[in-house]
Amino acid sequence: MSVTLAQASTIVDVTLKKARDTNSAPLTVAVLDAGGHLVAFKREDKSGLLRFDIAYGKAWGALGMGFGSRTLAERAANTPQFFTMLAAASGGRMIANPGGILIRNEAGDVIGAVGISGDTSDRDEECGLAGIAAAGLKADPGGAKS
Repeated sequence: MSVTLAQASTIVDVTLKKARDTNSAPLTVAVLDAGGHLVAFKREDKSGLLRFDIAYGKAWGALGMGFGSRTLAERAANTPQFFTMLAAASGGRMIANPGGILIRNEAGDVIGAVGISGDTSDRDEECGLAGIAAAGLKADPGGAKS
């Protein structure tokens, strides 16, 4: 089972609402299914040109490694050579910064991931967590905040 279009749409819309409620910088949000395919995406006005690639890379990296990008960032700091090789192996698609959150169903199975980019990584993640909760799903950002 993967995240549905309805769930992904809720995640994106609530993530962006949380961003506006917290006066975040303009965000870009990408929701991927369990196979890494894009399900839903929105980019706010004035969100930078690279923000889609960053948001997608945060979500894709979380799916590819099986844990949130907060954990990816922690591990990258400890083993930079390994993450340089992962970046090469992934064709540059993986972004190891907080803001890539695994989406789990009630049984705990990974059904997708959301990636958020535009503000600080912590704020990106905070907004994404709100979106996942609003969709009635479980969030797994990895690392200290999981």
